[in-house]
Amino acid sequence: MKVAYITAGAAGMYCGTCIHDNTIATVLKKQGHNVALIPTYTPTRTDEANVSMDRVFFGGVNVYLQQKLSIFRHTPWSFDRLLDSPTLLNGLARFSSSTDAQDLGQLTVSMLQAEQGHQKKELAKLVKWLTEENRPDIVYLTNSMLVGFAREIKKALDVPVICALQGEDIFLQDLIEPYKTEALNLLRERAAEADGFVAPCRYYAQFMADAYLKLPVDKIDVVPLGLNMDGHGLPVEKSEPPPFIIGYLARICPEKGLHILVDAFRILTEAVGANNVQLHVAGYLGKKDEPYLEELVNQIQAWGLSDSFVHHGEVTRTQKIDFLNRLHIFSVPAVYRESKGLSIIEALANGVPVVQPQHGTFPEMMRATEGGILVEPESAEALAVGIMELINDVERREHLGKTGQVNVHQKFNDEIVAEQLLQVFQNYI
Repeated sequence: MKVAYITAGAAGMYCGTCIHDNTIATVLKKQGHNVALIPTYTPTRTDEANVSMDRVFFGGVNVYLQQKLSIFRHTPWSFDRLLDSPTLLNGLARFSSSTDAQDLGQLTVSMLQAEQGHQKKELAKLVKWLTEENRPDIVYLTNSMLVGFAREIKKALDVPVICALQGEDIFLQDLIEPYKTEALNLLRERAAEADGFVAPCRYYAQFMADAYLKLPVDKIDVVPLGLNMDGHGLPVEKSEPPPFIIGYLARICPEKGLHILVDAFRILTEAVGANNVQLHVAGYLGKKDEPYLEELVNQIQAWGLSDSFVHHGEVTRTQKIDFLNRLHIFSVPAVYRESKGLSIIEALANGVPVVQPQHGTFPEMMRATEGGILVEPESAEALAVGIMELINDVERREHLGKTGQVNVHQKFNDEIVAEQLLQVFQNYI
């Protein structure tokens, strides 16, 4: 099968979606399928061998300039290619953090308008390339913010267009009016033009069908996240507690709930002593979230707990696996209803039990893996109680870790998930 797999870069940071897309594309290629992993906005960044194209469509600089200045909507394509250089686009990590809410709202609406928006020249480039150089059997858009592409792609190629759903509700709900309402109306209009959708869990399929897309839920297939298991779960000598090491691996930002875990950490140190528990934190830190982390670090210092806190920063794949293998328990207490949770799968793949909020994808994930416990969301006290249960019950903690590891390796490995996605594709061809 020939697949045009269109993904979105994340401006130079390690991104769970980029990593997952790269993993699945890699497996499909190994299985003999002709897969083009096509970046949009910026190049993708992954902690494995990157199989994406070295060309970026809808380059972030061009997209922004075409939104702001009409002259750039008519520049020669050869000139536009200069603005699509990977070095320039990866610099968008700093640039994007300064984009104000009004600009973001206008740009979102224009992208959903697609061939009727300010970036219609960029869509023409993509369609021309797909038509003349790629000729896929199916097109897979990995974000519903790209669903506006479907109309022109189907018109030019007459092939199915499938669209993934990956947490777009968080982005959409933060848009300001009148752009939020306009974007939602456009999303529903354009969603009707896609042949089908893929969601990472049943919760998110139902939620998006009802609240955002206004489509029958049976138009959305559920395919879980997949993980390349190489290196995960190898026998490792782990130090016995104390200290009991609690870990967090995710983007460092308020949405992911690190502040809740920090407060739970303080409660735990009061219960068992600062020398008997540590908090280890890793993950991408964007410019706009630096004050958030600084505030948490200052708080930890004020409590006199600096010696029990370790910030590892952003980690490579090897460093990530090493980081996870140090832990006795893992938690990312997201305040929003998470649709994915790749780091939870990664922790379980290494035998680390998890404590997660009882919302979003996590209840399904715990039923499938049996690798952790659920607690009341947005409550440091409830999180601390959940962690304390596992501190005090060694047998249960080890059972959850081992059971979760077996189930993740069996149900969430990249080959199984790639086969499930391929079956969805085959249903439309």
